[in-house]
Amino acid sequence: MRKLVYISILGCLVALATAGCSRDKKPEEYRGSVLEDLPFVYKMTVQQGNIITEEMVDRLELGMNKRQVQFLLGTPLLTDFFQTDRWDYTYTIQRGHKPMEVRYLTLYFQEDDSLARIEGDIRPNPARAEARVPQEVVVSVPDYQERKGLIKRGLETIGLEPKE
Repeated sequence: MRKLVYISILGCLVALATAGCSRDKKPEEYRGSVLEDLPFVYKMTVQQGNIITEEMVDRLELGMNKRQVQFLLGTPLLTDFFQTDRWDYTYTIQRGHKPMEVRYLTLYFQEDDSLARIEGDIRPNPARAEARVPQEVVVSVPDYQERKGLIKRGLETIGLEPKE
């Protein structure tokens, strides 16, 4: 009889222990250290998603096909399996202690893969595109200079490595 009581008490304890380990509620927000909110603590800038600039969106034109849009904006972050005619570009950035900035751009295509509609935070603006002055980018590349290592210079000094 005592064994039965001990086994039932042990079973109840095991059930309570396993029930206490599982939680139905998830933490509402990840919270790190209390020190994170101090102004002198460095927080790294975090960017996620597709970087979409006004210049890139200004180049969009209704009637472009999917390949042209993908060339301008890149591969969309979100593609819906059931709605292949909709592309979603999402971009988030959090700079230090500032609140997170979120930008959306949604493109809708027709059945013939031509761009039909543009929605989102940034819209194409032809006036802004015309006002933008094209800038010439000049890149200067220095001439190549071979930097010889210690062993190669030593072998040249001894005369075992031919000088060039």
